[in-house]
Formats: sequence, C-alpha cells, structure tokens
Amino acid sequence: MNMFIIDKEISVRLGVFCLVFIAMAIWEKMRPRRLLTAPKGKRWAINLSITLMNALVIRLLFPLAAVGSALIAEEQKWGLFNQFAIDNRIAGIIVILMLDFTIYFQHVVFHYIPVFWRLHMVHHTDLDIDVTTGARFHPVEILLSMTIKMGVIFLLGAPASSVLIFEVLLNASSMFNHSNIFIPPDIDRFIRLFIVTPDMHRVHHSVIIRERNSNFSFNFSWWDRIFRTYKDRPERGHGEMAIGLANFRDFRRLGLPSILALPFFRDKI
Repeated sequence: MNMFIIDKEISVRLGVFCLVFIAMAIWEKMRPRRLLTAPKGKRWAINLSITLMNALVIRLLFPLAAVGSALIAEEQKWGLFNQFAIDNRIAGIIVILMLDFTIYFQHVVFHYIPVFWRLHMVHHTDLDIDVTTGARFHPVEILLSMTIKMGVIFLLGAPASSVLIFEVLLNASSMFNHSNIFIPPDIDRFIRLFIVTPDMHRVHHSVIIRERNSNFSFNFSWWDRIFRTYKDRPERGHGEMAIGLANFRDFRRLGLPSILALPFFRDKI
C-alpha cells in the first residue's frame, strides 16, 4: 500500500479545505448575498462540530477512505480500468465525471426515498445557508456516501490520483456553492453553465418542496439540465426565500444533540 499517497491525501484535502473555507468566510463577510436570520455563532459551532465528527468517524471506520480504495483496486487488479490498457488521463476524466454523476444520483435518491431522507433532512434543517452548511451532514449519511463512492471506485478501478482530485473538488465545491456570497448575475449565469454556483444551489435549500427537489448537482451543473431537475431561481427571489424545512423553524429545537437524533426521533423533536 502506497502510504505516501494516503498521507498526501490528508494534507492536500486539509490544506484546500482551510484555504477555501477562509476565502469563502471572508467573501461572505465583505459581500454577503442574503441577511442571515439565525444566530451565526451557534450555527457555526453546530456545523463545524458535525464537520469534525464526520472526519473522525470516516477515519475510524474507513481509515483508507476513497483514495485508499483506489490503491487497493490497483493492487488487486479490480475494476474496469485495471483490466484494460486505458491512458490514465482519460481514465481519470471518466472517473471524475462518473463519481460526480454518482453524487448527483445519490442526492436525488436521498430526497425521494423516505429512509434516506430522514438522514439527509439534517442538512436541510439549517435555517441559513453559508460556507459551514456545506459540511452539515449526518454522520450516517456520510458513511453511506463513502460506501457508495468506494463501490464505484472498485467497479471502475479508478486511478488514485483522479479520486484524490475528485475528493478535493467535491469538498471545495460544496463549500463554494453553499456560501452566502454575492456574484454579479451575468457572471453567475456564465459560471453555472459549467459548475454549480451559490445562487443555483440556494434554490435547493428553499422551504418550498418543489424548489427543494431541484438543483441536485454538487460540482458540475449540467446533470440538472440533462435530467430536467434544473430551476433557475426561487419564486420569491433570493432575498425573500425561506431557507430550511417548514416543520423545523425553531432554532432552539436544532441543537447538536437534536440534529443527531433527528433521523431516529423526528416526530419527537
């Protein structure tokens, strides 16, 4: 096992996370898109606690994670690209696209199948949306997502370098597209032809169900257009749209213990 790549993954992902997080936090402070409605300090404490918890859970239960799975597949000659002589650059591009589509499809499934929605609704209970919302996922959902990614990696025989690139892109794009930052509309319309922008993804966090069930893409934006789940803007506009879930509007009910218990005791919280 190439431990150098494993060590490199940790340092690269942590470094990019810190850089993107700081950049988005500064941008949010200097040029916010919306006025926040919930206590920011408490929200950040909750969301960052969940982020740290998820990182520890993944390292404990999946110590080799996605990149390690690619290295195992390479050693064992598992997967499509380990069976055929395909240029690593071409294989890498295909892997990044397939993993991104997998995240899109998984996201749709987690909205429409009740047992998965109970987990994913934790992400949507945030009453505001900013850079910290991008990592607000229930630990069980994170474990399921990692299991799905590892399955795709084994199936494809994905090169470890392309998996590392995808993981970095996924984390960075999640922070970017959840950020409360202002981007001029003309620039936003151009950017979202290729990647998901904050204005595009914010529609997905609307309290209105038909808006929430749209714009499922995380990184590349074209999946929503291809599968007709794209919505250009919220009906009430970005300034007036309500964020979150209709039956979870009281911030006092959304502390860390309640959020972690929500999928299992939803009707009692």
